[in-house]
Amino acid sequence: MLIAEGLTKGFGGPLIVDRVSFTLPRGCIMGLIGPNGAGKTTLFNCLAGSLRPEAGTLTLDGTRIERLRPDEVFARGMARTFQIPRPFPAMTVLENVMLAPQAQLGERFWANWFQAGSVAAQERALRERARHWINFVGLSHLIQQPARVLSGGQRKLLELARVLVAEPKLILLDEPAAGVAPPLLAIIMEKIAALNALGTSFLIIEHNMELVMSLCRPVMVLAQGRKLLEGAPEEVRRDPRVIEAYLG
Repeated sequence: MLIAEGLTKGFGGPLIVDRVSFTLPRGCIMGLIGPNGAGKTTLFNCLAGSLRPEAGTLTLDGTRIERLRPDEVFARGMARTFQIPRPFPAMTVLENVMLAPQAQLGERFWANWFQAGSVAAQERALRERARHWINFVGLSHLIQQPARVLSGGQRKLLELARVLVAEPKLILLDEPAAGVAPPLLAIIMEKIAALNALGTSFLIIEHNMELVMSLCRPVMVLAQGRKLLEGAPEEVRRDPRVIEAYLG
């Protein structure tokens, strides 16, 4: 699904991502762990198009994407969430989810006059899709509430629904467990597993070892911008290099 070869990124000083290579098989949930400052988020930004790598190649489903903009990467089937979700607070949960798909006909100025029927039909179909994914993540009881009333965990579920309505092949999750109460974390883990069973692939940055050990096969470890290790979670947890990277 995703092949990275020699991805490199710096900001004028030491390299933040230093020649990182990995292969993410189709249908897997890969975990990405490492101490703070290891380069995980910078790597995510390079994968999603927010940052352009200085060297290396990135191939998604057979297509080179390392020079593409974020919207172009998104259009090719790779979506991402953020550690701190930022929904539009005054818009409802439903409206936030309906925003996500690209190239909606109603976004074209003249289409609302000359293709009003087509715009309305597309919007009806999108509304039903959005309702489906809102129900899937367990927020249907809040569907008409403004996003500002949601808790931190509920905002992460909203962001997941917003990504899912665009039907991506691969989802990059940035710390889905951060700041989430245990009951909601259990729901998030359940939804990731269910989506994976339906064929969606995941790459997950996470510090919560319960989530990593339960869901991720394989696990990749970054330390000081470099790939330290990749393997089964049990193997990674016991490796002396990983213990040294986390505990010093």
